[in-house]
Amino acid sequence: MRHVDFSPLYRSTVGFDRLFSMLDGLGQPEQAQAYPPYNIERTGENTYRITMAVAGFDENELSIESRANVLTVKAEKANETKENEGEFLYRGIAKRAFERRFQLADHVEVQNASLKNGLLHIDLLRNIPEAMKPRRIAIVSDVTDEPKQIEAQVTPTQVN
Repeated sequence: MRHVDFSPLYRSTVGFDRLFSMLDGLGQPEQAQAYPPYNIERTGENTYRITMAVAGFDENELSIESRANVLTVKAEKANETKENEGEFLYRGIAKRAFERRFQLADHVEVQNASLKNGLLHIDLLRNIPEAMKPRRIAIVSDVTDEPKQIEAQVTPTQVN
């Protein structure tokens, strides 16, 4: 496996250590975690949606937490009694607990979450503060009505 050494960049940059550690982590395969399947889609210029297939889970068995640019979705199945279940010949619907983490960019916040037809929808909004948005600077020309003096006037003492 190829490994990129970012140490020369650490010497010439300030504040990008989190970015370099994320890039370094991309080279390492995730621990074969493919459950639950999910989609990430862009729904507008500054809006996104994560859709996760969480069949078999209720709203009270799911938890969503956003902290320090990391969105964490956890699910734990409540203990079920054997009385309501029959004998399974084949169980294809997974009911195992999971924890899925998503790295969020700066200024991305969770708007809402909904569960419908076994799909968990999490809507995200990139809300850039006014201070960080680009702004137009007006150029003012220095126009005065008086002509500018180029040469100094000669005084009578300097004429001798």
